[in-house]
Amino acid sequence: MRKVAVLGLWHVHAPEYYKSALAAECEVVGAYDDDKDRLDAFCKENGVYAFSSEEELCASEADGVMVGNATCDHVESIIKVANAGKDIFTEKILAFTVEDCLRVKEAVEKNGVQFVIGLVHKSLSLPKTLKSVVDSGELGKINFVRVRNCHNGSLGRWLPPHFYDKRECGGGAMIDLGAHGMYLCDWILGMPDTYSSTFTECCGDGVEDNAVTVMGYKNGAIAINETGFVSSCSPMMYEVYGENGRVFFQNGSVFKATTQTEGQIVEVPKVEGDNMPIYQFLYNDIKEGYGIEEAIRLTEMMVGAYGNIVK
Repeated sequence: MRKVAVLGLWHVHAPEYYKSALAAECEVVGAYDDDKDRLDAFCKENGVYAFSSEEELCASEADGVMVGNATCDHVESIIKVANAGKDIFTEKILAFTVEDCLRVKEAVEKNGVQFVIGLVHKSLSLPKTLKSVVDSGELGKINFVRVRNCHNGSLGRWLPPHFYDKRECGGGAMIDLGAHGMYLCDWILGMPDTYSSTFTECCGDGVEDNAVTVMGYKNGAIAINETGFVSSCSPMMYEVYGENGRVFFQNGSVFKATTQTEGQIVEVPKVEGDNMPIYQFLYNDIKEGYGIEEAIRLTEMMVGAYGNIVK
């Protein structure tokens, strides 16, 4: 049985990771959060031991740590965990700069610990099915990718207030929800050469809640990543276009229309998904594509997006 600890309850998914650990029959040895009221409430509700500090957590018998504290605190916390010889699962994004990501990489490699980041959509059946069509070569040269991933968190006021704290988050919708679109674009086209972003603020929370980043590639391809907290009833969209056709998903199915199908839209048989990254970590069955290199690439893309905002 794996023994794990919860480091940080700041992220909205942190309680879900705790429940995932229970579902995976792991022992949760304790939790720590720098907000004592938040920590006490969580531990009282779930009957979990409350560590008095990160140092006590790092000295515990946990062999793995699920990191869900504020993004601005990831680097120092994760380095402590790595230096304590414990495996790491972290929410995205890892850090605000590539330089800080490299510090984490050094600690992870020096201590020989496992590192998993929550790039959850790469593990799901529909994106994997779409990727299988791309990998088959049926579309020919890929020249366009579009991802749209939005919700109504700002309109519905169900996001916690600290998700609008630029110091803690590094930004708004793009660096949070838009992270999924970034790594899905990278999955198909690799790293962009140019970035151009338009970020707007609809609800007056101090960070962007409606955002688009357009990315260009030396081979002529374009990727568009659309995200936001101000769209109700907005299903996720993932579309890939090539010289010989397109593949996309909607309403729980993947479809393609290519020269091989004579332009007709046909449904693609689904590929089985992997365990989500948190379960890969908990079951100690980690697949490729969720590690430190992917974390670094995601941060590099965010640096590009936020560094090229069109005013």
